[in-house]
Formats: sequence, C-alpha cells, structure tokens
Amino acid sequence: MEQEHHIFGIRAILEAIRNKKEIDKVFIQKEAQGNLMKDLLGALKKENINFSYVPVEKLNRITKLNHQGAIASISPVKFYDMETLINQVTESGKMPLFLILDQLSDARNFGAIIRTAECTGVNGIIVQKAGSAPVNGDTVKTSAGAVFNIPICKVEHIKDAIFYLQGSGIKTVAATEKTEDSIYDINFNEPVAIIMGSEDRGINPSVLKIVDEKAKLPMYGTIGSLNVSVACGAFLYETVRQRTV
Repeated sequence: MEQEHHIFGIRAILEAIRNKKEIDKVFIQKEAQGNLMKDLLGALKKENINFSYVPVEKLNRITKLNHQGAIASISPVKFYDMETLINQVTESGKMPLFLILDQLSDARNFGAIIRTAECTGVNGIIVQKAGSAPVNGDTVKTSAGAVFNIPICKVEHIKDAIFYLQGSGIKTVAATEKTEDSIYDINFNEPVAIIMGSEDRGINPSVLKIVDEKAKLPMYGTIGSLNVSVACGAFLYETVRQRTV
C-alpha cells in the first residue's frame, strides 16, 4: 500500500523493488522474522537499497495501517546517472561545479544544502546509496522545492565518483579541518567538485587520501565547527565569488 512518499507492507515493498521504484530507504522492525521478511532483506541487499532496523514504535508513528514490520521511503525525484551527467556538463562548455556529500545523514541538512547548491549554480549533487539522507518530505520542504531543479546522483562508492571526476578533468576539494590550507588559498575558478562530510564524523579518512586538495574555514570562536549546511554555503559562495570577480 502506498501513501504520499511511503510504501507499507513487505509484499508491496518487494513489488516496488521489482518495478524499479526509486526507494530511498526501508525501515525494518527490530527482530522481525519470517520467510517473507527474509525475502525482503535478500532483495534489499541484492539491490543495495539502504535499510535500517527500528523499534515498532517508529513504524507506528509513520502509519496506523498494517505495515507488517516494514515501511519504505520513496523518493519524490528521479535520480540521475552520474557518468552521463558529468559527461553532459563537461561537453556543454560550462565551468563544472559538483557537490559530493559523504554520508550526510540528516534530511533537513540535505535540503538546506540542495537549496544553496541550486542558488549557486551547482551542476549536480553526488551521494552514496548506503548511509545517506533520504530525499523525503523534510528534504523537499527545507530545499524550498530546489530538489526538483538540481540533478542528484546516487553511487555505490564515493571514492569511485571521485576517481571518475578526476579522470574527467575535475579537481576534487575536501572541506575538512584536517589541513593547514584555508578555503581562501584554493582556486575554485576551474572545474571543481567540493566534498562535504557527515554531521558527526566529517569526511571518511579513506576519501581524504585521494582528493586533490583540502581546505578549511577559519574559525575564531570557541565552538570548533559549523553546521555542515552552513559550511557548504561558505564553500559554494567562495566559488561564486572567485568565478564572478
């Protein structure tokens, strides 16, 4: 059964998977058992669909209908193929600007970033299938509808996306405190992809090892870091500033 951006029930979710619906995430009741549930878990793993185990109370808050211990969150947007999008942008003659989000998990932060990205001319946002924030009602609302105007790509591994961007002549810049280089030392007036990390862990160390450059924002207060959507805005508008002077 489908209602707004959710599908309820194991059989309904399995049917959605077979029909290639854009499933963002599936919530599974903790300790759920049975052959049908095993079939669902097998399908989720085979298709590399993001899922997590949650208390039954969370499922009951989403719906009062019979969910059978499983609820799927359906994306309101269609995702783009990353390689196709990058090729289209590089061949268009535009100065490429991409944004990579390394397992950002909060839907409202995701929406705020999408809104800023759309306003600053980002050509596409790249996220990892597993562990990333869903595109749900909160995302749509906080993006002020910008989620419908900017291409979003889901990939198996962030590192593969970085290698493809680099192979396409696009510099990768990681926003991280683990560097001595300031954002104002970086040249953004060239093809570039900016990488932002998750709210709690930042960018994965294995990702930091393969990027072209790293940059940090100067901090003068007692708090050691900014909200990721605010930091992302600073990086994107420094890019705009450099490209418009």
